Amino acid sequence: ALVSSAAMASSCPLQVKAIDAALASKTDISDDTLTKVKALRNEGEKLHKNGKHGESMSKLMEAKSMLGIK
Repeated sequence: ALVSSAAMASSCPLQVKAIDAALASKTDISDDTLTKVKALRNEGEKLHKNGKHGESMSKLMEAKSMLGIK
């Protein structure tokens, strides 16, 4: 369980960077989607900082899905 938790902990910042990169390059996102993605990204980052990596990854994956990235 510790290995899994550590792996998730280190993956959260990578997911945030991927979302940020996608946001910087995508111009065809509706304002509504952009607002939702940014909220999910920020919530995921906050959860990561609070040690809730499973919840963080869930939010970050949802944001990535909305952006159409893997």
